[in-house]
Amino acid sequence: MEKKEQVHLERSIDLSSALALVIGTVIGSGIFFKQASVLSYSHSTTLALLAWFLGGVLTLTSGLTIAEIGSQMPQTGGLYIYMHNLYGKIWGFLSGWMQITVYGPAVIAALGAYLAILLQAFFGFDQSLTPYVGVLSVILISLFNFLANRFGSALQIITTLCKLLPIALIIIFGLLFGDQNALGQVLATQAATPAGNFGVAILATLFAYDGWILIANMGGEIKNPQKILPLAIILGLSAVLVIYVLVSYGIFKTMPAEMIQRYGENATPHFAVMAFGPLGGKLLNIGIIISIIGCMNGKVMTIPRIMYAMARNNELPFSKQLAYINKTMHTPMVSISVIALIASGMILTVDPDRLTEICIFTIYCFYVMTFFGIFKLRKVSTTKKRPFSVPLYPFTPIVAILGAAFVLVSELFSDLSGVLISLAIVLCGVPLYYWKEKHK
Repeated sequence: MEKKEQVHLERSIDLSSALALVIGTVIGSGIFFKQASVLSYSHSTTLALLAWFLGGVLTLTSGLTIAEIGSQMPQTGGLYIYMHNLYGKIWGFLSGWMQITVYGPAVIAALGAYLAILLQAFFGFDQSLTPYVGVLSVILISLFNFLANRFGSALQIITTLCKLLPIALIIIFGLLFGDQNALGQVLATQAATPAGNFGVAILATLFAYDGWILIANMGGEIKNPQKILPLAIILGLSAVLVIYVLVSYGIFKTMPAEMIQRYGENATPHFAVMAFGPLGGKLLNIGIIISIIGCMNGKVMTIPRIMYAMARNNELPFSKQLAYINKTMHTPMVSISVIALIASGMILTVDPDRLTEICIFTIYCFYVMTFFGIFKLRKVSTTKKRPFSVPLYPFTPIVAILGAAFVLVSELFSDLSGVLISLAIVLCGVPLYYWKEKHK
């Protein structure tokens, strides 16, 4: 399969582009709007900062584990390829099926819908046009990704640098001019959520760290992937962890805990107005809009690669068309178009945020299976030299597994109906898999 990919796909993504993809697909809107909820569950600014830190550590252990696996399977498709090679064709198919039919398009649709809401608030156009603006944003970014990877990579680098500007301003202002105690502020009992929810606070941060694995979908298009893929994951996630903790610290040092709780999702925009005046609020909104555009671009670049990889293995209806690669641009135009079409339909008909929540359980099931795969790989290749070895083995993958298991248990208790729906969606792929296998 790798030989075919070298013929049809261009290895054009270097370290800077890969880093921008990791950072850009993780940092969307979560860090700007999750401060109040994490604080509410944590009850204190100290514990909230700890939650952001521990969420980052759990994500980093996951990334390190995937880095070792991915360096040994440097092919386009990411999680789908890992599941396929570790556990067999049907498990690879089901992991890809969930990602291309619901989870991936829903993530893109949610970003498009939220981007449209911000654009409506910023420009003041008729609110009834908001869904169509969301669809237009998905279409435009998808069309842009028809171009060669160097264009999408350039946009990813530019938007990542732009989104780091408001983040840097928040951190610098908080550190230099904040007059609150960033550590030790405690919410009043009536303002906080019930006690014992520190684990839920960590869970909220994990969702803000989501998207880190998508760079693996581009394995077949990364220059020297055995070296660059692990390095991009490690450096990118380490940077995101530091950024998230420092942004939270800057906000906590500037605003009293009760004020953050009271403003909720608007706490960070209010911080911008407090720090830099009405113009600051506008600039922060522009920064968030650019942040979401970059996040969408990263996901539109990476998610269709799963569909392409499945089509290359002839596992989908119309596989020949879905595996089409433009000879000039070396991009999977048909797969990009289909994902964009599904995402656009979701914006107009359903709540994509809810769809992504529903799929969390099964996505993390596949994460856990993949993390366990590192032990399987080590067992069958004890004498083979690995391109990258996870540090502190086996402690690091064990922590990654425990973190993913924590998400699974939390989902079971908090959203049982969503868990059952997500499992049903996965099971719908089983007859399709066997039908396709029968007619190959």
